[in-house]
Order: sequence, then C-alpha cells, then structure tokens
Amino acid sequence: MKLVRILALLGAAGLALPAAAHVVSSHREAPAVTETPKVDGTDFYMFRSYEEGKADFVTLVANYLPLQDPYGGPNYFFMDPQARYEIHVDNDGDAVADFTFRFRFHNELQDVQLAIGPEGQQKLVSIPLLNAAPVSAADASGLNLQERYTLDVVMEQGKKKITLPVQEVGTGATEFAKPVDNIGNKSIPDYEAYAAAHVYAIELPGGATGRLFVGQRKDPFVVNLGEVFDLVNLDPLGDPAGKADILADANVTSLILELPIDFLVEENPVLGAWTTASLPKTRTLLTQPSFDKPDTQKGKFRQVSRLGSPLVNELVIGLPDKDLFNASQPEDDAQFLDYVTNPTLPALLQALFGVTAPTLFPRTDLVQAFVTGVPGLNENGGVGEMLRLNTTVEPTAAGLQSGLGVIGGDPAGFPNGRRPGDDVVDIALRVAMGVLLDPSVAPDGDLPYTDGAFIDDSFFDVTFPYLTTPLPGSPQE
Repeated sequence: MKLVRILALLGAAGLALPAAAHVVSSHREAPAVTETPKVDGTDFYMFRSYEEGKADFVTLVANYLPLQDPYGGPNYFFMDPQARYEIHVDNDGDAVADFTFRFRFHNELQDVQLAIGPEGQQKLVSIPLLNAAPVSAADASGLNLQERYTLDVVMEQGKKKITLPVQEVGTGATEFAKPVDNIGNKSIPDYEAYAAAHVYAIELPGGATGRLFVGQRKDPFVVNLGEVFDLVNLDPLGDPAGKADILADANVTSLILELPIDFLVEENPVLGAWTTASLPKTRTLLTQPSFDKPDTQKGKFRQVSRLGSPLVNELVIGLPDKDLFNASQPEDDAQFLDYVTNPTLPALLQALFGVTAPTLFPRTDLVQAFVTGVPGLNENGGVGEMLRLNTTVEPTAAGLQSGLGVIGGDPAGFPNGRRPGDDVVDIALRVAMGVLLDPSVAPDGDLPYTDGAFIDDSFFDVTFPYLTTPLPGSPQE
C-alpha cells in the first residue's frame, strides 16, 4: 500500500504518516468576519524552533488582519483595542486549553500639532498622519500614534483559572511597544533594525524565559488565492512553480512567541493549539465619536474568529456553518464531523477536472488528521480540530526541510505542526485526493496536484521571528 511505501521514506524516524485534508490559509473565511477584519485570523504556525541552539523551544505564530496593502495609509493596520487575541494550547489531550496567551492592545495618540497661519494669528492644528518625522530604532519620537500591548497567561490552578502577566526580562515591564507598520523608506529608513528593537526577552510565570515579537510582517502564505476560489481556475497538474504568488504584495500582522518546550509540556509530548479572537457582545455607534472612543462596546466577550489547521473553514466547512465554526471550541467539533467524513473538495475537483475522487467513506484518514491526530505521529487523546505538534520529533534545519512536510519525508513538517515553508496547499490537494490511500479507493491519488505557487524554507529567515520584513509603502529610491 502507498502508506507503507511512504513510511519507508521516513526511515529511522519510525513515525506513522498522517493523512490531512488541510488546505490553505484563512483570509476572510466566514461571512461575519469580513465585517471585522482586525480580528480575522489568517494563519497559525506551530513548530519546534529551527534556529541554531533553539531546538528546546516551540515557536507559535498567529497572524491577523489579512491582505494588507503596503501602501494602506494614512491609517495602516493597527489592532483592535477592544478585542482579545488569544493562542490556546492543550497539553493533556482533552481538547481544552491548558494555557491561553492573551494579547490586548491600546493606542496612545501623541496628537502632534503644527502652528498654522500668519505670525500672531497661528492656530495649533493636529496632523492627519501616523508620523511627523522619520522613525528609527533609536528615535521613535516622530510617531503620532504608538501602539502598545500586554500579554497575559491564563492557566489552571486547581479548579480555578488564574491570569498572570508576562514581563520583559531585566525591566519587569508588562507593557510592550508594537512597531508601526512599514509606512515607507522615507518614514522608516531601516525598518529591519527598527522592528528588531521590538523583539523582547520575556519572563513567563514560574520563571521560564522566551521571546516575543508583535508587528507587521510580509505575509508568509503563498497561494493563487483568486484562481483557487474561481472554481480552481488553474491547472492542478501543472508546473508546481509555474504561477505567481497572489499574496506576494501583501503584509500581515503577526503575534509571535518562542516558548520553552518544558514550560508547555507536562506528560503528553503532543501539543494541540489554535488561535481565536473575541469581541464584546454589544457595540453601540456614537453620535460624536472620538479617537479614544469611536464607539462603546460592552458585555461578555464572544469569539468571532478561530484557526487551527489552515483553511479548514474555507474549504472544508460548508457555508451555512462557517460562522458557527468560528464561534466554537475544539471540544464541540463533533457537530462538524460530516464535513470531514464526507468532504466536498474531492468531489468538486472531480467535477471540474475529470479526475477521480476517492471512494472511501467515511474518510477515516481525514478524521485522524482533523479530529484525533494521527497514531504514531501526533495523536494526543483529544477529539477536536487543532494544529498538533509532537515535540519529540527533532526539528529539521533550514535548507534541509521538505516543503511537502511529512509526505515529503520530513516528519518535522506539516501536518506535524506547521512551519512557514510548508506548502500546505499542495500537501492538502494531494492528501484530499488520496495520496495516502490504496489505489483501489483512490485511483488518482498519485497525481502531483498543485496550485502552481511554490514555497519552501528559503523564503524565510533562519532566526526568530522567522517571518520577513514587511513590504514598504513606498520603494527605495
């Protein structure tokens, strides 16, 4: 069988190979979230850090606010100060978060004003821009708006949940500055150095230390987004590097944590994780809004965005249930099981291209990938859709990673966690069409399905925070 042949490629790793139907990233994946783009989770990554000397750490990357045009002034893309942005980690296999890393943002308006008018009759008038002068790592006084944020860890203590602040090592500060977006090369001549000054060494509850970065990055996802959703308007059996990346000109906002494995893991070495964003239940528009109070929001927080494995909501969950999925928890995912056991994507590809979809029903291989984890690889006892990572699998060094992850013979890649260079689109197309199934139930499972947009680990930095400098709003002269 094919599974046996692929297992042989893993050699000494001795791991069973997963079947996965995960597809791409999550950009505007549900109708309701299109109304609140600041809380739209676009991608989630979780992997053992492959920076040299950091193999004992896990890196978590939660991206929000999709499709950012670099020239998106004058306001650019600051985060929602009313929202909770959270990364959840399950370390005991019950599909319930044992750690929640909660980010909250707020904006400090400096209200830079200029004296306008003839001498003796001047008036101080507020400027309309985010900055009044060039900004650098050494001098950010030109900013008119400074975003800041806090990071708390919510965890169990007996039968209670406690919330503890994360502090900067050395200063004890519990508030962190977020770099302004890459306005352009005149405003921020050396954005790479400026952003690097916002990488923080952090102290976690209990004394463990890690690293933190929050800020704009070049969107790491590579996909022919428009063509994929235009009834897959491309050649799925064509050149895997024959198409341009539709997102090549887009930025995204990233919340990136590097945490010690020993801090996250107790007995079960497999972590399950997902991201969410939540808003207060009630929003009231004001007759006279101000910068500090554009509206009023109150009531309990309601989850409006959720993301574990890539593009579950876009290409697996049916349109009637997309908003429900965004509001749900992994422990309640039995309600979505039909979308996994009887997936529609293979049937659509069959109708559009004449290839033959797998005939195995229910798709128990996809149930393992989405709902339970894969025996011998990343099964953790939990039942629910999460990104799962077996922390005992050694990271693969940059330059040696397979963009096809586990089906490419690299057990440290997707769907055992997800690294930035994993080509989850090609992996998903091939697995959904049955690359791991016997030919008797997947006669076209061996075909090299692709969206034509190539990606591998060479697209990214080899050190934290891995994702690269965002594109500037104006080019270098």
